[in-house]
Amino acid sequence: MNMSPMPQRLYLMQVVKSGETPAGMGGVACYLIEMGDGRRVLVDTGLPANFQMPAGTPAPVYEMSVVEQLAVLGLRPENIDLLICTHFDIDHAGHHDAFPNAEFIVQREHYELAKAGNPRFDYAPAHWDHPALCYRLVDGDCELLPGLTLLKTSGHAPGHQSVLVRLPETGPVLLAIDAVALERLFTPARNAWPLDDDEAQLRTSTQKLLDVVEREGVRLVVFGHDAHQWAALKLAPAFYG
Repeated sequence: MNMSPMPQRLYLMQVVKSGETPAGMGGVACYLIEMGDGRRVLVDTGLPANFQMPAGTPAPVYEMSVVEQLAVLGLRPENIDLLICTHFDIDHAGHHDAFPNAEFIVQREHYELAKAGNPRFDYAPAHWDHPALCYRLVDGDCELLPGLTLLKTSGHAPGHQSVLVRLPETGPVLLAIDAVALERLFTPARNAWPLDDDEAQLRTSTQKLLDVVEREGVRLVVFGHDAHQWAALKLAPAFYG
């Protein structure tokens, strides 16, 4: 049995396959990282099934919830040790309350802003602010576990975080999440979209991730809502190792 403390498998789970917008946006994703020592780390929990999309937005096509996708892999919510919260937007935090046994990891800035009543997060407090959940607050970039690094990437939302996963065969994989939602936006000269909080921070975070790709030799960057890219990715139950 491989008891390396490093990540061994990365599962990409598309929980919602929405109609592609003219801008190329589509889908909602979660990610499962299996460590060699047996620990399991979930990144985000997707959109709740009862959520009504705003007018003019393509209706979501639900695949399987994150809980159902884990079941396909033979796992239950109690098998998740850590849950990385990239941010509390409804399409990323919609099933947090299904994992009361996990330790939740979030940037302090983001958590405190949401707890203070920022209206951006009014959609999901019943899920991310459930009294049974245990949070660990982090400040800035940190190595959460060996080979698993959190990168603070504000701009889309204050205290948003992206994730760098170092895999034995695939090499470093960058989960950009919503810091860079589409591949064509992976340029420092980008503009903010309506749901982005701060254009200057967004550009700074994009450049930061571009630097990480170069410095770490990243072979795969997964963009959070890129319909074209996700159509070509290897999805669970397949995995990147």
